[in-house]
Amino acid sequence: MDFTLDETQAELKELAAGVFGREATPERLADHEKSGRPYDAALWKAVAQAGLIGVCLPEDVGGAGLGAVEMAVILREAGARVTPVPIQDGLVAAMVIGRYGSAAQRASLTRLAEGETVLSVALLEPGRDLGTTPTTTARRSGDGDGWLLSGRKTMVSYAAESEAILVPARTEQGTGVFLVSPEAASVHAVPASTGEPAAALGLDDTPGELVGDLDGAAFGTLRLLSLVAITAGASGVLAGALRLTTEYIRTRRQFDRALAEFQAVTVQIADVYIAGRALDVAVWSGAWRVDEGLDEEAELDLAVAAHTATDAALVALYTCQHLHGGIGLDVTYPLHRYFAWGKHRAHLLGGVEARLDTIGALV
Repeated sequence: MDFTLDETQAELKELAAGVFGREATPERLADHEKSGRPYDAALWKAVAQAGLIGVCLPEDVGGAGLGAVEMAVILREAGARVTPVPIQDGLVAAMVIGRYGSAAQRASLTRLAEGETVLSVALLEPGRDLGTTPTTTARRSGDGDGWLLSGRKTMVSYAAESEAILVPARTEQGTGVFLVSPEAASVHAVPASTGEPAAALGLDDTPGELVGDLDGAAFGTLRLLSLVAITAGASGVLAGALRLTTEYIRTRRQFDRALAEFQAVTVQIADVYIAGRALDVAVWSGAWRVDEGLDEEAELDLAVAAHTATDAALVALYTCQHLHGGIGLDVTYPLHRYFAWGKHRAHLLGGVEARLDTIGALV
């Protein structure tokens, strides 16, 4: 398999790297953290104006109609700069709505592309693995024209800030995906290691708007795209941490020698590189298979990517911390953001044991 990006993807990567590198500087991130704002609205607007949201939207609403690989390209670059904007769940929600939504639902994506609104996804449930059939239920309302949802969701990013949240729920006819307004639900803020806003979502006969049908297709796509998004972000986080650590050991001197000249250090930084490459291979292969409609093969690739993100990639982030010594623990130094983002994505994926169970079930 050729993992080389094509011309469009390479140009998108260059654009994303330029926008995030220019706008999400360490100084700006530090200022944002002090501000207490849920996200940097000016940065979100800059991302939208660069077209990094619209490229994955359908062409009939002004997007470029690109797919999972291009989404992974964008989110990897965002992760490499630990960019505090609601782009991960926003792109996933937009692609699901773009594929399965009604004309009115699809038309509403225009505001997302312009950076005027936020969308989120509620996949996780207490005590449940990512993407398993939800315990949240949906039933027809009394007039039969709408749906009422009941259940609990956890770690919903930017829930309170979202215009709508994409919520999977099971019905008597099958599993569907519904758009829910956070104003109609109970939103309880929960801490996230990244500092980004997150919430537990309580649904008690909460109105929801069905996206697509109840055949499980929209839910399956939501689950696969979420795995692509989380693992691509984790890949970017590790790449950013590797870049930062490589520069540090190249310039930091000890006993009149650069740290990079010590064999033990070079072996450890090589392990970080290998973990990053292993994660990349699984992410790109899984994303490509999602775009090709090879869902069963994509399941296994993304299960491997998720396991790597919760195991080898997390160990690699610990190594980056170790190679920095005491400075790696200093919150005024950028490395702490990468470590927090990597841990958060491992938590979203359920941890290494859950990922091993998934791989075992698939093979």
